[in-house]
Amino acid sequence: MPDLSSSAQNAAGSIAKELLENPLVTGSITRVMEFRERAVAAQELTLSGLNLPSAADIERLTRRVRSVAQRLEGVEDVLDRIEHAGGTAKLEARLTAIEAQLAEIASALSAKPTA
Repeated sequence: MPDLSSSAQNAAGSIAKELLENPLVTGSITRVMEFRERAVAAQELTLSGLNLPSAADIERLTRRVRSVAQRLEGVEDVLDRIEHAGGTAKLEARLTAIEAQLAEIASALSAKPTA
C-alpha cells in the first residue's frame, strides 16, 4: 500500500516541474519580477523627490550605525585595558616624559648654528 504523503509529494513535485517548464508561466514570472524591480525603483525615486528615506536608505544607515557602534566598543575596550593596566597616571607620566624629550630635542636643534 503506497504512502499517501509520498504520493502527494510526488504529485506536487510533478506539477511544479511542469509549471516551471511551461514558457507561459516562466515568462509571466519574469515579467512580474521586472515589474517589481521597476516599482521599487519608482518608489525610491518618489521618496527621494519628497526628501524622504527609502527602505534601502534606512538599511544603509542602520549598517553604518552598527559599524560605528562596533568601533566605539573597540575604543572603549582599549581605554578599559589602559585603565586596568596601571591607570591613566602611568600613561600621563609616559606622555610627560615624551614631551620633555621632544622639548630637549627642539632646544638642541634651535641652539645649533645653521650653515
